[in-house]
Amino acid sequence: MTEPPRRRPAVRPATPQPAPRVPEPVTPRQPLAAGHTFTAIQSHRTPQYLVIGHITADLQPDGRVVLGGTALYSALTAVKLGWRTAILTRGVFGRTVAGMDVPGLDAYAGDLSIICQEAEVPTTFVNEYQADRRVQTIRHWAGEIDLRGLPPHWRNARIVHLGPIAQEIDQRQTGALTPEFLGATPQGWMREWPREGGGKVRHVALRLAPSLLGRMDGLVVSVEEISQSRDAVERVGRHRLSAITQGPGGARILHGGQQTDLPGFNVKTVDLTGAGDVFATAFFIRAASQDGAAVTAGRFANAVAGLSLRSVGSDGIPTMAEVEALLAANPDPALSR
Repeated sequence: MTEPPRRRPAVRPATPQPAPRVPEPVTPRQPLAAGHTFTAIQSHRTPQYLVIGHITADLQPDGRVVLGGTALYSALTAVKLGWRTAILTRGVFGRTVAGMDVPGLDAYAGDLSIICQEAEVPTTFVNEYQADRRVQTIRHWAGEIDLRGLPPHWRNARIVHLGPIAQEIDQRQTGALTPEFLGATPQGWMREWPREGGGKVRHVALRLAPSLLGRMDGLVVSVEEISQSRDAVERVGRHRLSAITQGPGGARILHGGQQTDLPGFNVKTVDLTGAGDVFATAFFIRAASQDGAAVTAGRFANAVAGLSLRSVGSDGIPTMAEVEALLAANPDPALSR
């Protein structure tokens, strides 16, 4: 993918970095340690798409652990769409922790650069459904991610996606990020739970620091979250772009003080997991492009998210060719303002 010329970033103080290492083979792969990246080549290239947030350990009813979270779903989406992608996260992977066999991250070694900061446990979610309503419990929390752990050149990624899922990003540290496009899926800033010992999640109003709110280029929330985030969504939508996802029903796009409702695509739905994160990534990618009109970005994101519903988990995330084929087959969507 050809990128437009980029301005040279201003020089800023940074912690001295170690000299580049000679690249080593990535196989046989080992579980990631804190601060480890997959290859020296990846760690010394500026990512085009950087996601910051916890990769979660989602505990299943049978005791299995499945990796999830915005950081993972969004990163895998960006990779499928052809972007050089990286994650800054915190947790423990590839080990038995707190009685859980937590999968490793080595399966993603060929696709992603990951910096995983050290923690005693992974952030662990239990999702239960009661009368079509999801009840979430956080069993363990990996702690805050230290944004000072980013390599200096990663801060200049073309797109930085803040994807908190459990209060793990300190908004005060985001001022050092200098992307071309700064987006967020702020659900983790709207969750509270008993930190000591874990417990049931309750939802609270979204409060974004004024300095961060004023820099935001894109904000995506779900229709279930809009009551806690309306002020921020509308403010970002007045000067840049916001979106409210509505599942298979499509999305509402706020852009420059206008509002456009975009219907979803008629795709067989198998699993809704991660669809909002897939939408957000596709929305940010198209919005950051040279022809990134708001409605075009929303329609593109609807197509990517719609196709992702056809399989369980991340398996359904489509390639760019599949997305373009769906868009070509549906050239005249009905728009309502």
